[in-house]
Amino acid sequence: MFYFKKKIFIFFLVLFIIPNQSNTDENLINTLKKGKNIIFIRHSLAPGNGDPSGFILSDCSTQRNLNKNGIIQSKKIGNFFEKNQIPIDLVLSSEWCRCKDTAFYAFSDFKTFDALNSFYDEKFAANEDKQINNLKKFIKKWKGDKNLVLVTHYVVINSILGVGSGSGEIVVADKNLILQGRISDY
Repeated sequence: MFYFKKKIFIFFLVLFIIPNQSNTDENLINTLKKGKNIIFIRHSLAPGNGDPSGFILSDCSTQRNLNKNGIIQSKKIGNFFEKNQIPIDLVLSSEWCRCKDTAFYAFSDFKTFDALNSFYDEKFAANEDKQINNLKKFIKKWKGDKNLVLVTHYVVINSILGVGSGSGEIVVADKNLILQGRISDY
């Protein structure tokens, strides 16, 4: 009998208390349609961790890159923005090839911004404070009425917002860097 009551309790908990994902996504999409958001996107699927030794920023063949699923995921991100008519002011990307490719396949038009570069590798770790400060200054000065899209890395999103992110995940903040929501199912 106790087991049965426990199952009913869990059913009602899931049904009424845990937020409905589709409503959450719909509310977040409406927020995005209004503009003036900072949209962080972690680069799409690029299997592995970090970059190979001998990594050269200007040579994509020395980097960890998107695989076929990462390219498909990037295109889905772009379709999500187009399908939901989410206005974009500017798309900025890390200089890493996996971020530039994510930005290209999702939006085609983008610019690179070194404040979005990874500092995961120890040879770049000393850049974290400078990059995050530069990124915060840029966001503070940004005056767009549409959304600002930033294609970057796990470490940058984690450092500036204090949250982790999966490959291709969309993490939305307001201009004060207050988390508004996340989308990973598009």
